[in-house]
Amino acid sequence: MSASTGREPPTIDLRTFVYLDVLQPQLASFLATVSQGYLPRERQASLVVEIAPGIAINRVTDIALKATGVVPGMQIVERAFGILELHDDDQGRVRAAGQAILDYLRVTEHDRAKPRVVSNEIITGVSGYQTMLVNRMRHGDMILDVETLWILETQPAAYALFAANEAEKTANVKLLEVNGVGAFGRLFMGGDETSIHEAARAATAAIEGMSGRTAFDRRTH
Repeated sequence: MSASTGREPPTIDLRTFVYLDVLQPQLASFLATVSQGYLPRERQASLVVEIAPGIAINRVTDIALKATGVVPGMQIVERAFGILELHDDDQGRVRAAGQAILDYLRVTEHDRAKPRVVSNEIITGVSGYQTMLVNRMRHGDMILDVETLWILETQPAAYALFAANEAEKTANVKLLEVNGVGAFGRLFMGGDETSIHEAARAATAAIEGMSGRTAFDRRTH
């Protein structure tokens, strides 16, 4: 089915556009816990898109679903930003959905905002009292007394999901919480110190190596 609507696209700021080629087990399960759409499974391919203004994500979702057979896991409309997560067993189908979105917006993948790491902190030997605080707010695994805690903050927010997936690919760590919505994204992971350092290096390198426009300059058509 054609994705053409016969309408001119609005002026939209493409903040996040990133493929998660293979959803890792913990992140897939985490997304299934917090998603209100069709739940993803591990090993599927995923696409995360974040735009402004937020309300325009409804049209973006329409374009992708009419062009391909992918299914949406999340569509979140905030005051400023809109976020869409799509997934499918077929990575090619997910990439086709992404291309349909880019074609509609008349941009390329490199017109997205280049992600940046806002903060990156590793805390070793976490006190049992602090682990209680972290465990109260998490939707994933739990961190235990004297384990190591890693906290990553990204901008735009949705890149925190990409960071979580890359970290899990690299090391045996525990996904505690990831929030990819809002002004900043936040990722919390726990585990032994060596694994946490390994995961943090891989995830931050992956984020910093991504292309995109700098300084979040707003793109106009």
